[in-house]
Amino acid sequence: MNSPEDSVLQVIEAYKAAVLEKDVDAFMRLYDQKVRVFDMWGVWSYEGAAAWRKMIETWFGSLGSELVKVSMDDVQATAGRELAMVSAIVTYAGVSAEGEELRAMQNRLTWVLKPEGGAWKIVHEHTSAPVGFDDSKAILRCEKTF
Repeated sequence: MNSPEDSVLQVIEAYKAAVLEKDVDAFMRLYDQKVRVFDMWGVWSYEGAAAWRKMIETWFGSLGSELVKVSMDDVQATAGRELAMVSAIVTYAGVSAEGEELRAMQNRLTWVLKPEGGAWKIVHEHTSAPVGFDDSKAILRCEKTF
């Protein structure tokens, strides 16, 4: 039997697979219907799965033949019976149909999850990047070595 932490880490693998496959339905199965997402791009927050789904459909649809390979470093997970938390440095790498990495960026990611119907669901997601003091631009590459 998996520990709660192991079960939560399985969400990470499902997230990576759903993004790589541009599978909106598989991606959205990871989220609670009442999810609140503080995404770092353009919108202050997405309230509920329907709003988040529209953003994901737009993202995946904008990729054309490109894929996005997700990797996570410095993953920290804590889980109890009723609540779990994951934080990580996530890398989103744009990959051509031939498998060539075209570009990459990193974000800080935090999830809060709760068990629902035998699976962990993301109830809150927060992505961010630090902002440079000198130029007020987002820093999309982590200088830390893992």
